[in-house]
Amino acid sequence: MNRRSLLQKAALGIGIFLLNPKRLQALGGRTPDIGAQAPDFNLPGVSTLTPNRKYWDLTSLKGRWAVIYFYPRDFTSGCTIEAHGFQEALSTFNKEGADVFAISADSVSDHESFCSSEALEFPLLSDTDGLVSKAYGSWMAPYSLRHTFLIDPESVLREVWTGVRPVGHANEVLSRLRELQRS
Repeated sequence: MNRRSLLQKAALGIGIFLLNPKRLQALGGRTPDIGAQAPDFNLPGVSTLTPNRKYWDLTSLKGRWAVIYFYPRDFTSGCTIEAHGFQEALSTFNKEGADVFAISADSVSDHESFCSSEALEFPLLSDTDGLVSKAYGSWMAPYSLRHTFLIDPESVLREVWTGVRPVGHANEVLSRLRELQRS
């Protein structure tokens, strides 16, 4: 076998390894494995529906599905489009037994402004040091990357989307939630 053939086979092998869904390696780090316990968190945040609540954690959601999406920055066009998509589908997610959470490195005060100006009703959580984003393989300092995670009522990771395109993404997540609930 010549050198070029060996290099082509090696490149193909690396590509297959990186695309293997059992070992999802994405820009931003290694995401948790589907079927594994989702990393817990305890983050400060803001929600217009529960203004007196200051912290949210995954453990308190046992018994409900959770959609956790990471995004780079409040008030940017893609992040605003994605937030509006989840807001428009929020009542349907809630009827399906799922809560939606958004996480970025923005401060709680930035989130308050974003929630208020965009009429968002789901919690926006502040991960200023990126520790939770890192645990989910969604960190490229100083920002969280646009990744989404679907977690079942037992806190088991059931689906991962990396490098999300904001338009229509909430409906894609909702469709997958319904598929998993039927299976």
